[in-house]
Amino acid sequence: MSTTGVTVEFLRGQAVVEKDGRSGMRVVVVGGGIGGLALGAGLRRRGFEVAVFDRDTDVAATGGYHITLDERAQSALRELVAPEIMQRLLASASALRLRDRDAFWDRRGRLLGRGPDLSGDSGIDVDRITLRTLLAEQVGDDLHLGRTVSDVGRGDDGAPRVLFADAAPVSADLVVGADGTHSLVARHLAGGRTNSPAGILGFSGRTLRTDLSPGEQQRLGPRSGLAIGPRGAALYVGFLDPVGNAVLDAPELRMSVTTGPTYIWGAMFPESHATGSLRALRDGELQAALLRRFRQQGWAGHTLEVIARADPRSVAAYRFNAASTRAAELAPWPAGRITALGDAVHATPPTAGMGAGAAIRDAAALLRQLGRVADGDTTTAEAVHQFEAGMRRRGSEVLTLAMRTVRLILATDTALGAAATTVATPVLAAAARLCHR
Repeated sequence: MSTTGVTVEFLRGQAVVEKDGRSGMRVVVVGGGIGGLALGAGLRRRGFEVAVFDRDTDVAATGGYHITLDERAQSALRELVAPEIMQRLLASASALRLRDRDAFWDRRGRLLGRGPDLSGDSGIDVDRITLRTLLAEQVGDDLHLGRTVSDVGRGDDGAPRVLFADAAPVSADLVVGADGTHSLVARHLAGGRTNSPAGILGFSGRTLRTDLSPGEQQRLGPRSGLAIGPRGAALYVGFLDPVGNAVLDAPELRMSVTTGPTYIWGAMFPESHATGSLRALRDGELQAALLRRFRQQGWAGHTLEVIARADPRSVAAYRFNAASTRAAELAPWPAGRITALGDAVHATPPTAGMGAGAAIRDAAALLRQLGRVADGDTTTAEAVHQFEAGMRRRGSEVLTLAMRTVRLILATDTALGAAATTVATPVLAAAARLCHR
């Protein structure tokens, strides 16, 4: 195999570093989501020969919640992308420290409590489209869109191979599955699924703050919040303002798709036949069905304004999937020249806001290990082994946090849980009023 015109040789799974300083290891990344693009960006910047394949034809054609990156995720990202990319990201991101404290409400919109003081928080929120676009730019010509992977395996020489539905196979020295919750690569490695439905269906949308009534603008405020009602109905309302709350005041670098104060909300219901039928709906039809279901469960009309006044084209449905919270059960395969990262291994519900950050940290950790291979300090097999050990710990951490909220929501979907929620929330609301007088 040749990369820059110099033949690459391998000895016992360890790559030889080429004379121009580039690594002779060829890495194929399956999946162009946040984790796959972050890894591709880091590998390209470090001098590896890399190819990232994704079935999407447009990196901007993505939905979901906004992405929260804590300091650990930002630090990992700095290892992967050029400083100018980080500058543009910060100029396009909303600072958590400029938000008000998060709020917790009941289905009537009564305040139950507030989250911690965020004034010292270094975390940021950013549109998924913005982050994915920046990462894709860093990957450059090594990103191949519109390529659907049909299988992975090994060639006659034992090297990993990636097979495509409509193109010739590609061989590599290392294949990394970053192909999300329904990962083909992880399924190949594990011999089956690596996650299962978490029992909740999610529905998301975007609503401009200025489209809400003055009363709701004041109640929701420049903060994120969560409301939980009986029978597993919940509504998360995330606040995003990359202009007014910009992390870095550099309008010339700003590229956020959100250009004003916006609520990016997520409705949640326990998965059932009734809620499952909502997944077949789209846009305004889905929006109307969500409103009907919340009203049937006794939610106050003003609390649903954020859904009612959303852009109908932004409303979408998806299932929460989750891997095991036990580290020992994540990546349950022997380390080798095919591995995976992010949701392909530790599929995480969005209830902790840490899934994308964990995938970025995975990418940085793998890059560090492969750097040791390129420097001649270890073998590929040992590097992958060390990477997967760390990934199991990271995955277990974020899954444990995310599943706490999932279990809380599901706990209200029982006769006892529904009764307890109905009785307790007025008491908590009264206590909150006394505390905030």
